[in-house]
Amino acid sequence: MPPPRWLPSRRRPPPQTTTVQSPPAPLGPNGFWLTDPVFRDRLHSATLIMLDLVEGAMNDDIPLTDVLDGARHHAEDLLGVPSAYGILVEAEAAAQIVQAAGLDAGSPFGPALAQGLRSIEQLPVEQQQQLVRAAARRYTITAPSRATNVPAVSLPRPAPGRSR
Repeated sequence: MPPPRWLPSRRRPPPQTTTVQSPPAPLGPNGFWLTDPVFRDRLHSATLIMLDLVEGAMNDDIPLTDVLDGARHHAEDLLGVPSAYGILVEAEAAAQIVQAAGLDAGSPFGPALAQGLRSIEQLPVEQQQQLVRAAARRYTITAPSRATNVPAVSLPRPAPGRSR
């Protein structure tokens, strides 16, 4: 016979679970940014986003350099990288666009890149947009492998005493 309803149940209430949220992933690199493969991938993704944003903003007939200039100030919000690294994304996006035009980009902060951008800016906005699209396609194709680095495995050594 079941206990009357006014008696408390002998079953224990289900334990209350607290959801433990893991801390958010750090926005910046783990150590030196060039040696952090996860951060380098984020910079790569940020460059692709940047190229996409540049192309979209150029639909409003804004010249290429006006769109590129200042994107670093929105790096954390729009690109997911610390603002201190936004300049790297800007420079890489600019270099990719200049290379898509068949010009020598040289150093990301050198005069060849600036000269290439000035040459591209003389083109009609539609052609500038085409170069940005070509740069994004090219950058996607030449992307470094996203596979996790697997440690090198040494091959087994031949058994001693055997020769060919």
